[in-house]
Amino acid sequence: MSSSRSGGNRSSRGSKGRQSSVQQLIESLRTHRVNTLTELCRIERVAASCENEEDAQAFQQPMTSAWDYYVNSNQFLTELRGLTRNYPISGELVDQAHQLVRNDPNSNRSWNLAWLCLVKIRDEGLIPTYAQSDAWRKDMWGGRDPTQEEADQLAQCFEYEWTQAVENMLRHWPVTPTWY
Repeated sequence: MSSSRSGGNRSSRGSKGRQSSVQQLIESLRTHRVNTLTELCRIERVAASCENEEDAQAFQQPMTSAWDYYVNSNQFLTELRGLTRNYPISGELVDQAHQLVRNDPNSNRSWNLAWLCLVKIRDEGLIPTYAQSDAWRKDMWGGRDPTQEEADQLAQCFEYEWTQAVENMLRHWPVTPTWY
């Protein structure tokens, strides 16, 4: 009899432990204690693997808000720039991707604003456009106008490093974070 009771308690404790863990993760999303790509993706995978429908639904709004905060707090740009140390990615490029996502009626297909922005950067061809534009900026050349060859060479460097950073970040999602 005591073994069935302890087995029952163990099951009940496992359920309570899971519930407590879910609540702790949700609280960390709500309070923005977690605000890095790696940690948000880790929590996102936990949320996606919830077998309990109630737990899965409990994650939806906090996860969406956490990704919004990640992008809007400039942590997204900061992490992209951490991956583009030689040629820091253009903040204007990231702002443009964010604007395109906000204006896209299909953006409601995902709760993940960072992923949506990365996909926009890649799919809308923003990198070549901003690489070319930034390569011609006089402040990149100490106030002087670059030659065509210089600007083209710098644009190629921007394109390569920025593309690598975007692709590197997109690798965090082996499965697209979409509702449908």
